[in-house]
Amino acid sequence: MSNQSIVTTLPNGLRVVSEAMPQVKTVSVGVWVAAGARDETPEINGVAHMLEHMAFKGTRRRSALDIAQEIEQVGGHLNAFTSREQTAYYARAMSSDLTLSVDILADILRNSTFDAEEMEREREVIVQEIGQAEDTPDDIIFDHLQATAFPEQALGRAILGSVERVQAMRREDLQGFLDRNYHAPTMVLAAAGGVEHEQLVELAAKLFGDVSAVPSEQRPTARYDGGESRHERDLEQAHVTFALPALAFHDPDFYALQVYSTILGGGMSSRLFQEVREKRGLAYSVYAYPTSYRDTGLLTIYAGTGGEKLDELTPVLADELARMTGPIDGVEIERARNQLKVGMVMSLESSSARLEQLGRQMLLHGRVLDVDEILAAVDAVDETALRRVAERIMRSAKPALAAMGPIGGLESYSRFAARFG
Repeated sequence: MSNQSIVTTLPNGLRVVSEAMPQVKTVSVGVWVAAGARDETPEINGVAHMLEHMAFKGTRRRSALDIAQEIEQVGGHLNAFTSREQTAYYARAMSSDLTLSVDILADILRNSTFDAEEMEREREVIVQEIGQAEDTPDDIIFDHLQATAFPEQALGRAILGSVERVQAMRREDLQGFLDRNYHAPTMVLAAAGGVEHEQLVELAAKLFGDVSAVPSEQRPTARYDGGESRHERDLEQAHVTFALPALAFHDPDFYALQVYSTILGGGMSSRLFQEVREKRGLAYSVYAYPTSYRDTGLLTIYAGTGGEKLDELTPVLADELARMTGPIDGVEIERARNQLKVGMVMSLESSSARLEQLGRQMLLHGRVLDVDEILAAVDAVDETALRRVAERIMRSAKPALAAMGPIGGLESYSRFAARFG
C-alpha cells in the first residue's frame, strides 16, 4: 500500500508534491503554509484567521464574486482553515480544471487587496463566529484549557482572537503578517487525485516561482505552565477538561502516544468510556486525545456531566490515567492499533484527506511518510512503549484544568493536582 507521491523543490524553496489516484477524475489541490495563530503577537491575535477569511474577498484580478463564480462555474469549491501552526487554502474540481484551481489559489494568496469595505463586513462575521464559540461550552472550554497550559504566549491564545483585537485589526496587520510568514521555504503546493506532477510543477513555477526565498523567522519555544481556569455559568452540564504535557510530532514515542490515548479514551471500548460512563454513569461524554506541536504537546481528557457528579468524577478520571502506568492487556493494545490503522487507511480513500496528509507531512517532516511505514510504526507499539509513555505523562508536570458550568462541586485545584504526584 505504498504512497505514489512525487516531490519537487523549486529554486526558491517551494515544495511541490502530488499523489496520483488512478480512476479518480477529480483533483484536490491546496497550499499549506507553516504559519498560524502561534506566529502572532498579542496585539494582532486573530490575524492569521482573519487573513484566511480575507483571502477570498477580492484580488487585483478578481472580485469576491468572481472568485466564487469562477470555481463554482466548473462545479468546484474553495475552502481554507487556520490552526495554531499551519494555514491551508485548497480547492477541489475536475482534473481538467487544475490550472484554474491553482491560478485562483495563487491569486488569493499573492494579490489580495484586503478591501476596506470587505474587511468591515468580514470583521463582523468573525465577531459572530467568536460569539458562537463563546455560546458553545464544549467548544470554548478547550480555548480556556490551552490558555491555562500555555499562558502569556502565542500557543495559548485563541485562534479566532478576541472581539477587541478583531475589531481593531487593520489592513496593514494582514499584509504585514503575510509578508513576514508566507515565504516559499515554508509553503507547500500539494495535489491528490487525477493529477500529473509535471503539470503541477509547471503551474507552481509560473505562479509561485518568484515568492520570497527568505525563510520565515523561527517561532519561540513553547513553555508549559499549567494551573486552573474556572467559569461558573448557568448551564445544564458541567464541562471539565484537563491536560498534561505530552509529546511533539518528532518524538520517538509519537505513535505509542496515539495507541496510548486510544486505549485510554479513544472510543466506546476505551477505559474511560467503560469506567466513567458504562460502569458508573458519571458522564454522558468522556474521551481523551493527544495534540502534538513541533516542540511540545498535550494529552487532554474531557468529560461532560451533571454538577452533582463532579466530586466523584475527577478522582475516577485521575485514577484511570494513573492506571495506564500498570499492566495493559495485549487485546487492548491490538484493538487500539487496529482502530488507528483502519481509520487511517479508510481516510486515504478520499483525495481531500490525502491532500491534507501531503501538505501537513511535508511541513512537519519535509517528506511524505509512506503508509506502510506508518502502519509498521503503529504495529511496533508494545506494552513497554505504552508504559514508558504513561510514565512520561504522569511525571511530567502539574495539570492544566479548565471547567465551566455548575462547577461548585468540583474539588480544589490543589487537591486535584495532588492526584498526579
